[in-house]
Amino acid sequence: MTAHPWLGALETSAQAQRRPRVAVLLPCLNEARAIADVVRAFAAALPDATVYVYDNGSADDTAARAAAAGAVVRREAQRGKGNVVRRMFADIEADIFVLVDGDGTYDAPSAPGLIAELRRQQLDMIVGARVSSAKTAYRPGHVIGNKALSVVVGALFGNRFHDVLSGYRVLSRRFVKSFPALSQGFEIEVELAIHALSLRMPVGEVMTSYGARAGGSASKLRTYRDGLRILLAIFKLVKEERPLLFFTWLFALLALASIVIAYPIAVTYVETGLVPRMPTAVLCTGLMILAFLSLVCGFILDTVTHGRREMKRLAYLANPSAE
Repeated sequence: MTAHPWLGALETSAQAQRRPRVAVLLPCLNEARAIADVVRAFAAALPDATVYVYDNGSADDTAARAAAAGAVVRREAQRGKGNVVRRMFADIEADIFVLVDGDGTYDAPSAPGLIAELRRQQLDMIVGARVSSAKTAYRPGHVIGNKALSVVVGALFGNRFHDVLSGYRVLSRRFVKSFPALSQGFEIEVELAIHALSLRMPVGEVMTSYGARAGGSASKLRTYRDGLRILLAIFKLVKEERPLLFFTWLFALLALASIVIAYPIAVTYVETGLVPRMPTAVLCTGLMILAFLSLVCGFILDTVTHGRREMKRLAYLANPSAE
């Protein structure tokens, strides 16, 4: 029997409906030297995807070159990568999001494999961990800082990522539309990782090639300034996501300080029956009171955080999973 042409058309239409919508998100600031090549590379690697470039107030012709290369160009006036990512996640509708820096250092041909892995394992985020043999790809301070921060995040929230600061990620719609995106700058990568880890989302990490920046362009990441901001962001996120741990540490420090200061006073009291340094004794008492107040705060905030985490989980589950 010969199949009717309309049956083939219906099958083709059904396949098209099953094919996920993919959006490539490129946050950019003064990346005119690389952006056109990056747009073309991802368009070639993912021909069915829509490539979006969000210009963050560039002083060069980044936006014009991106548009000429075929990208959908939009602008975000508030400076900072976190602000751009928040705007992207709010504006763009897709089933799978490929978030990548527009500096030309990340490997576009790896994108189909990352997406396939995300779908095969039904994950919510895959991090493209950077692997490079080029000496100029990294600055020494960035390598040390990235390893240190990855260890800190792993120790506090779970050791699931080796490259927590990678700018190459593939994300499910479920993840993107439930992500609060509170960061303003480069600490957004840490927030992405901790959001996934705190909600125990299914995540993965795949090694991807990483190259040097285009000649004449410079990294926007400042080793010490942004490293400090990222550390402060981790500190803040620990306080918000693991308050009992945070305030238990504070309790221990205050209690230890109180005991150390009180020890000579206690020895003198045992020997003479006198308390000659009353102000110091008052200080010790105050420190111990503060220590126990911190512990009580930790227990209360841990209950509040548990409720917030439940709300985040419900927001996450409100979005259907990609098949």
